[in-house]
Amino acid sequence: MSAISGQERAQRASQAMWADDHASQAFEMKVEAVGPGEATMSMIVRRDHLNGHGTCHGGVIFTLADSAFAFACNSYNKVTVAQHCSVSFLAPGREGDQLIATAREVTLAGRSGVYDVSVARADGTVIAEFRGLSRTISGTHFEEAAG
Repeated sequence: MSAISGQERAQRASQAMWADDHASQAFEMKVEAVGPGEATMSMIVRRDHLNGHGTCHGGVIFTLADSAFAFACNSYNKVTVAQHCSVSFLAPGREGDQLIATAREVTLAGRSGVYDVSVARADGTVIAEFRGLSRTISGTHFEEAAG
């Protein structure tokens, strides 16, 4: 039996994670694409995502970025968690906007990784930049057959 490709590994890890990711599902996020060290997720800003200024709550934007980060850093089928995250908000999201979070691995060294996530409106306007530091712990998302 041959080893699976990095793309297939990322897809299978994503499917396994999605099955139990009730938070991302509750926000009606969608996994648009996933690959080794990368993921793209989207969501539509709903009325219940708005803050007192009538714009998308920063915590909602952070959650979308954090979810994309999680799918990117878990794409190697190794259980990986956040150890630190930060976000800079650049522009508002509005009700009805489709927000797209694109996560990419910057570096991976041993059990530690650095990932950047850009959150943009569908028109390409970047509304937030997020950086996540990851830490791989024990476990996998699915069992891989020895090749």
